[in-house]
Amino acid sequence: MPDVQPLVSDFVLKLKRRKVEGSHAVARQTAELLRSVVSQHRMGSSANQAAALADAVRAVGEQLIAANPIELAVGNIVRRVLHIIKEEDISATAVGIEGLSVTVDSDDEYDSEHDDRPSLSAAVLAAHARNALRAPSLQTLLEDIPVSPAISRTASSTGDSDGKSKSAGDKSSTRKLKHDVIAAIGDLIDEIDSCYEPISEQAVELIHQNEVILTLGRSRTVKEFLYAAKEKKRSFRVFVAEGAPRYQGHVLAKELVEKGVQTTVITDSAVFAMISRVNMVIVGAHAVMANGGVIAPVGMNMVALAAQRHAVPFVVVAGSHKLCPLYPHNPEVLLNELKSPSDLLDFGDFSDCMHFSTQDGSPLLNVVNPTFDYVPPKLVSLFITDTGGHSPSYMYRLIAEYYSADDLVVRRKSTA
Repeated sequence: MPDVQPLVSDFVLKLKRRKVEGSHAVARQTAELLRSVVSQHRMGSSANQAAALADAVRAVGEQLIAANPIELAVGNIVRRVLHIIKEEDISATAVGIEGLSVTVDSDDEYDSEHDDRPSLSAAVLAAHARNALRAPSLQTLLEDIPVSPAISRTASSTGDSDGKSKSAGDKSSTRKLKHDVIAAIGDLIDEIDSCYEPISEQAVELIHQNEVILTLGRSRTVKEFLYAAKEKKRSFRVFVAEGAPRYQGHVLAKELVEKGVQTTVITDSAVFAMISRVNMVIVGAHAVMANGGVIAPVGMNMVALAAQRHAVPFVVVAGSHKLCPLYPHNPEVLLNELKSPSDLLDFGDFSDCMHFSTQDGSPLLNVVNPTFDYVPPKLVSLFITDTGGHSPSYMYRLIAEYYSADDLVVRRKSTA
């Protein structure tokens, strides 16, 4: 893929350098890149074009996932595209088999008038369906498919024309598969862009008059959710935990005030003290795992524990591109990464401490600045996605609708 390799290399470099932040931006750019990969892929003459196309996507997907393993949205979109290719291939195969059946049915009247000319049997159609749904092998080539005498008599006279029409049909079906996959990826991009609207529409059902909402940090999904409730004339108050050390809560508080929402900024350590006044916790997520667990900004587990202790509903709002088919214990999942210690300490003030060390030479002062928390499903009350509200125990079934089981580990198939 010489035409798209510069695009792939550029995006890989951006992921490695953390130039693209946020699951929405990462998911959208990944989908756009994979659409270019599919568009530029040259469909050869091999029997299984869908498999070749999927291998091209896997090859790029491996590079993207390795560039930034913590951005699970990358792997989610790669798996979604692989699932799309499978679905479009199955759909095209089903249409082809249906077309063959229609052709046979249209000849029934003619065959009834010529009893000496046997028609295609169910075994022929069944064998055709089996061969269409799997790659050619020695077993399928030698499979015992009943052939009628009439077909044998006419094979020699019609062989050349059938071969030409089959070749033209293969090229047409190949082009249609590629076109359908590109169109489906376009729909996926539209779904990513519009995920906020169906989520926000559910705000009125969840937020009632004069309620107090608590959130942590800054999530665009949460912001749009609260905006929608305000536009429906709901009167409510929001406590925003500031989200140290990046203090994204300060930005969210300013945005809410500009929309006329009553907002109170609190420190992260004050969550337990304030939670008794709260009616509901509404937060965003970095990723939603298959078991219903949530990877979210650091400090979120503390908020979830406080909510559970005071019997306050803990609601997570997330688009479908954040639904990950993996479990937290899977080796492919990187749950956390450490940010720069400079977010926590001014090295100028602590320069004297840097010289102190133990007898083995290790420093006495260490700084740990994790990015994410893991919230187990037992602490989550409800998920609000663009498909509706779901309990944590239902998430694995919802996620199964978007992915294929054999694509959980994105790796190119062996050609040996």
